Amino acid sequence: MDTFSAIRDSVAQQHEIIIDEPFLVGIEVPIPSQGRRQSVFLAEIEDREGKRFLRIETIIAPLHNFDAEKCLRLNLMLRAGYLAVGDLDGTAYIKMCENISYQILDNSSMHDMIVRIARKADEIENVLSEGADLS
Repeated sequence: MDTFSAIRDSVAQQHEIIIDEPFLVGIEVPIPSQGRRQSVFLAEIEDREGKRFLRIETIIAPLHNFDAEKCLRLNLMLRAGYLAVGDLDGTAYIKMCENISYQILDNSSMHDMIVRIARKADEIENVLSEGADLS
């Protein structure tokens, strides 16, 4: 896949799109083992040289309730994705993200990463928020 349009088309075949903007797509990924859903957002981003990446991200929990050091220690243990902080409506949130270069992106790896990020983020959210479904 080498365009965001192709990414959107592929995602639409497996998930209901809840946000559809030119370079941003939002979906709900079911977490069957928990009976929960995780909101996942896909966006096209570019580096300074113009190289394009697909960013997959999902919100975990508001940052103000958690120790930043604990989040960084969790980051070190992750095998896929990374934790970051981003603002939503003026509130800082812990997010789980992954960036994949368009050069190596294919349909199978993209769908696998969407599910892996959603499941891991939900697992972290469940632990940090003591079972509350925050996203």
